[in-house]
Amino acid sequence: MADQAAARVALVAGATGLVGREVLAALLADKAYSRVHCVGRRAPPVTHSRLTCHTVDLKALPALPPVDDVYIALGTTIKVAGSQAAFRAVDYEAVVAVAQAARESGATKLGVVSAMGANPRSAVFYNRVKGEMEEAVCKLGFDSVVIVQPSFIAGDRGSLQQPGRSAEGWALSAMRWLDPLVPANYKTVRAEQVARALIGAVKAGQPGVQRILSGRMQAP
Repeated sequence: MADQAAARVALVAGATGLVGREVLAALLADKAYSRVHCVGRRAPPVTHSRLTCHTVDLKALPALPPVDDVYIALGTTIKVAGSQAAFRAVDYEAVVAVAQAARESGATKLGVVSAMGANPRSAVFYNRVKGEMEEAVCKLGFDSVVIVQPSFIAGDRGSLQQPGRSAEGWALSAMRWLDPLVPANYKTVRAEQVARALIGAVKAGQPGVQRILSGRMQAP
């Protein structure tokens, strides 16, 4: 059984983002995975004997290597993307494309970073796109799907090199100040907590779909 577990191969999309880089670091430290692949428009600043990076156009994905577990932490904001269409291209189209390509490459377990409030019938565009993405990936035939829905995510955004983050930084500061007053699912959650919850649930492999809110991610 140990040899079988150690033979698992993971794929990470979004490994240069706030949560994605924590997912990648945790997977490379996890002996349960014999190989880790990452896909994205640019390679993360990480080297490791078990890591293979694939620089790809997410709008025209090539065939992916055989994988077992896929972790998708792709995401942007409308302000950073520049338009609703550009936002949807990342948070819906790219996420679904990677999940579909990974499924075709043999992946049976999927973990996706979504957002609190995701709802395909929401009047809020951001929440509606996230909800539509969740619906789409759940229909791809994975044995196990884990969707984490964090509230505001705390972490080092300074190294992300993305414009338009100042307003988000002010919002996060305000949320941290208000944390003692708000319910657990609305509290800020650290990027490493999101990554840990996602990986733990994917490895557990509960059949079907499970959604994890911020309150559960904050458990020690």
